[in-house]
Amino acid sequence: MKKYVLFLMIINAFSSCDVRRKDKVADGTASLTGITAMDSTTIQIIDTAYNFGTVSEGEKVTYNFRFKNNGSKPLVVTDTHASCGCTVPEKPEKPVMPGETSFIKVVFNSKGKVGHNEKTITVVSNANPAFPPLILRGEITPVK
Repeated sequence: MKKYVLFLMIINAFSSCDVRRKDKVADGTASLTGITAMDSTTIQIIDTAYNFGTVSEGEKVTYNFRFKNNGSKPLVVTDTHASCGCTVPEKPEKPVMPGETSFIKVVFNSKGKVGHNEKTITVVSNANPAFPPLILRGEITPVK
């Protein structure tokens, strides 16, 4: 009986001492997300869509989607990603201060993308309301 009780106590001790932290992310992104949610700001989107027209296959298209921080707190862009690996968005590295204008730089590689193309760029930030999807579209003609 003593062995049984000792065994249960040991099992209980191990199961209650879970050293993994489930409430925080190890790299600190949970605290950054919480801070940006509390300190939200408003933005004015200057460019939401860009039609680059017609380009030859293999050309790279570069465009800067502009926006302005209309709020009273710094705008922090935490992530940008595109609907396709052929499109690479670059976010501002520093917070955009109130009243400042900045941009999301996007580079689209048209190699292997013949025909009509429409790429969506998603921006994650502390803007409230959130950034709308940014659209890059155009036609790619094959190289002859």
